[in-house]
Amino acid sequence: MSFLRSAFIALSGNSLLRRFVERSVPGRRMSARFVAGFRIEDAMTAAHALHQQGFSVTLDSLGENVSSVGQARQAAQIYHWLLDAIAPSSLNANVSLKLTQMGMDLDPALALENVSGLVRHAAAARNFVRVDMEGAAYTQPTIDVVRNLHAAPENRGHVGIVIQAYLRRSAGDIDALVKDGIRIRLCKGAYKEPPSLAFPDKKDVDANYVALMKMLLKSGIFHGIATHDPAMIAATKEFARAERIDPSTFEFQMLYGIRRDLQRSLVEEGYGVRVYVPFGDEWYPYFMRRLAERPANVLFLARNLLRR
Repeated sequence: MSFLRSAFIALSGNSLLRRFVERSVPGRRMSARFVAGFRIEDAMTAAHALHQQGFSVTLDSLGENVSSVGQARQAAQIYHWLLDAIAPSSLNANVSLKLTQMGMDLDPALALENVSGLVRHAAAARNFVRVDMEGAAYTQPTIDVVRNLHAAPENRGHVGIVIQAYLRRSAGDIDALVKDGIRIRLCKGAYKEPPSLAFPDKKDVDANYVALMKMLLKSGIFHGIATHDPAMIAATKEFARAERIDPSTFEFQMLYGIRRDLQRSLVEEGYGVRVYVPFGDEWYPYFMRRLAERPANVLFLARNLLRR
């Protein structure tokens, strides 16, 4: 399994394969199922359709590791346009972004400037910006940026973060973030990390996910439990019932196009479900990391191409 995981992560950066897959008919089919299109208008159309079915959404303009200041500023501008598009609508929608998309590799000050502007925009619009987590090299910088921004009184409640359960450090990170009142999306993790930093075995990742989920649900802060794993969902529901935690105080989060049947069933049961809606032409690295998260997802995603 570790070999397959490493292979998918390596393939996510293969430019030749990327060009081939993005131009192929199967590639376009995968894109249509798991990515909401290439334009803001496509993402908003998908968001409105999901809203009609009882879902909340978070919108993500795909892209990362930009190579110029201009690209970073353009990426930020897309999110300003998204916030403007959401504001007059009835959608329960927010946005997710990556620091490397905002220019972190070029200049941390540039990334902070871009994200700070977006958080101010979101606060003025009574909306919310989620800063996604990337590889382990970005874990502490991402936490520092989010805590820095959230510390400003006008930004409180308008910026959040993602924590990855496969990292050994995550319990400590959650403890600090919760003390600051910061909203967290909990996921398993999608990058290749050494055993010194991340749990290599699924059973250990799952056990840590459940432990972290319990920390979040008991915090009194509105968090997102991001998983398609029925065992993790069942553990969350069971813990909430046992601790008499109101389902309205947290939400499940799932990816666009994956396990739509499970998404619908949770909404029917009365749970909040937020669908992560990616769009843009940078879909290939995103898709390959979904496979790398757990190599068994290859068959899972293949089956989902045929599911409704």
